[in-house]
Amino acid sequence: QVRLSESGGDLVQPGGSLSLSCTASGKISSIASMSWYRRGPGRDFVATLTSTGITKYAEDVKGRFIISGNLAERVLTLQMNNLMPEDTNRYFCGMSLRTRAFTPADKYWGQGTQVAVSS
Repeated sequence: QVRLSESGGDLVQPGGSLSLSCTASGKISSIASMSWYRRGPGRDFVATLTSTGITKYAEDVKGRFIISGNLAERVLTLQMNNLMPEDTNRYFCGMSLRTRAFTPADKYWGQGTQVAVSS
């Protein structure tokens, strides 16, 4: 059973910073990518980190958010700087991973952590 657990959400003032963390546990053979999403019509993409070290960001968070992680330790972080009220949302960790070698990767999700930006 794979489980993703997020933490770090909080209430901050505009211009403030937060660091979100996500830890994966359970039977994991390999991780292809680790990403952050936020609630939207479905889940809106925020940032991703691939197993080859490539990072991608949504346009509205470029220059403000930094995704980092350690696939071997199964830890993903999102450093959120210069937060704005429109960043208020629930943020989810998603990982494409394999529970067995030589099988297709499946997407797993955490329960999310709430970020609120308000004065």
